[in-house]
Amino acid sequence: MKKIMIINGPNLNALGTRETNIYGRDTLDDIIEFTKKSTESLGADITAYQTNHEGEIVDLLYRALDEGFDGIVLNAAAYSHYSIAIRDAIASVKLPCVEVHLSNIHAREEFRHKSVISSVCVGMICGFGKLVYPLGVRVLCEM
Repeated sequence: MKKIMIINGPNLNALGTRETNIYGRDTLDDIIEFTKKSTESLGADITAYQTNHEGEIVDLLYRALDEGFDGIVLNAAAYSHYSIAIRDAIASVKLPCVEVHLSNIHAREEFRHKSVISSVCVGMICGFGKLVYPLGVRVLCEM
């Protein structure tokens, strides 16, 4: 059984009401529950967090290492585009990390096209809505 941490960044607590034309009507709780049900057959032990604070994401990355997690699914949201602190923490913990985004960041505003965390993640899944989470878990379970 793989122990997977899902970390969600800023504004994802507002899913379901925030820019529903981009992010849909599912809440973050709905998406996490969907992910757990969708990946039951993989036997993954999933623990999910959400924070609006950059330093808390860094703390969670180190916690994943300290608590023996096998991998991380990370939606760092806006922090993906500029947080060197999160990038450095991912590189430091050396756990496989899959970057996910609900929307296709490459089809949006120019500033969203570049992710500073991608280079230290095993891969990025974006643009498939809530499916990005179970896909990220599947990747980690099959590594």
